[in-house]
Amino acid sequence: MIKIVTDSTAYLPEEIIRQHDITVVPLYVHFGTEAFREGVELSNEEFYRRLKEAAELPTTSQPSAGEFHSVFAPLVDAGHEVITLTISSKISGTWNSAMAAKEMLPGAPISVVDSLSTSVGLHLMVDAAAEAAAAGATRQEIVDQLEEIKQKMQIFFVVDTLEYLAKGGRIGNGKAFLGTLLKVKPILVLQEGAIEPLEQVRSKRKATARMLELVEEHVHSNGDTAKLAITNALVPDEAEAVSQELMGRLGCEAPLMGDLGPVIGTHTGPGCVGIATYL
Repeated sequence: MIKIVTDSTAYLPEEIIRQHDITVVPLYVHFGTEAFREGVELSNEEFYRRLKEAAELPTTSQPSAGEFHSVFAPLVDAGHEVITLTISSKISGTWNSAMAAKEMLPGAPISVVDSLSTSVGLHLMVDAAAEAAAAGATRQEIVDQLEEIKQKMQIFFVVDTLEYLAKGGRIGNGKAFLGTLLKVKPILVLQEGAIEPLEQVRSKRKATARMLELVEEHVHSNGDTAKLAITNALVPDEAEAVSQELMGRLGCEAPLMGDLGPVIGTHTGPGCVGIATYL
């Protein structure tokens, strides 16, 4: 049987984890000398409260190779094949840890896929892998499918401020926006696994409206077949409004919904809304 392993930045709902028996390896958030495993030792509510009150921004780190090995070894010993999907290697060392763990088990039937994504983009890819495995696809067939999805995936997101991305060093070429940091609501994309600036808009409302236009342009007339997911950081009403608007415009099914947890929330800050889609 094929087992799916991913990391905590996919922010999967518990029912999906249980339904497909997915193993989630947590990343870490550090407030000073305190380290917390995401999704295990720190809730979203507690994280954002601490983020607001913190004198210094928290930092984040990947799981160790040993932590992946402790997941892989029992699965392989039980006779399973393993497909692991990780957060983009351009913004985290998690893929490197998973690869190192795979090398500790030479010859084991383990595939490690760098999603070049995270959050709802990673969520969509995990969903696709789990559904394909349940339908009887082989490990190589699933990996090939994931590589195709990776090339088609588009992730747009709006943040209230670039402050968190800038301080966390995850902003890429978005540094060009920093001069107008307080004056605009930037639209960013996850492009080839890295965060890049796309456009500057004068208000959150206009930025969200423009993001919806970009999604609509991306799916063209195929909106009813597009795979879509929406995430947010402490603005669920905005996410729900985006979902309703997408269904109205595209004629699609209700998008998957998710919340940004501590690791990605450290870099976006509260107020972020994002959309992932592929055809």
